[in-house]
Formats: sequence, structure tokens, C-alpha cells
Amino acid sequence: MTEDRLDSLAAHIQATGERPVERSAARWLGEAEAIATDLAESDLGPDARAKRLDQLDHLLSNVETTGDPEADEHLESARDLLAALRES
Repeated sequence: MTEDRLDSLAAHIQATGERPVERSAARWLGEAEAIATDLAESDLGPDARAKRLDQLDHLLSNVETTGDPEADEHLESARDLLAALRES
């Protein structure tokens, strides 16, 4: 279940990179994509995973809007998944 959520989280963040997002948002989302991909593809221990989730939360918290409605939907889905993963 957690692996599916991590894959979905990475997919939503990657999808924002395929949209015409504002430059300021793109910077944060690019870093978030790298971390989310690492989380989905690596076999991290619980402490390392928690640290990466915290980093991801920090990056996404710096994006209020992307300037693109579809990317904003992906961002909101990613935030929901991130919250669920941090609670588990």
C-alpha cells in the first residue's frame, strides 16, 4: 500500500513537469520531483523515508499555485498523498 502511494505521489509531481507552470513553482517542483522519484524507486529505511517526506513537504509548501489548473490538481493530489504517507 505504501509503495503504491509513493508511486502515485511521484506520478502526480512528475505530471506537473509536463504542464506550463510558473517559473517560481517549477523550481520547487523540480526538486520535489527528484525526491519523490527517489522515494518511489529506492528501498529506504523508515528514518530515511521520513526525512525525505519532510523535505518533500517543505518543497511543496513553497508552491501556492502553479499557474496551471491541471498542474494545480496534480499538486493537490500530491499533497493529499504526502499527508497520508506522513501519518502512516
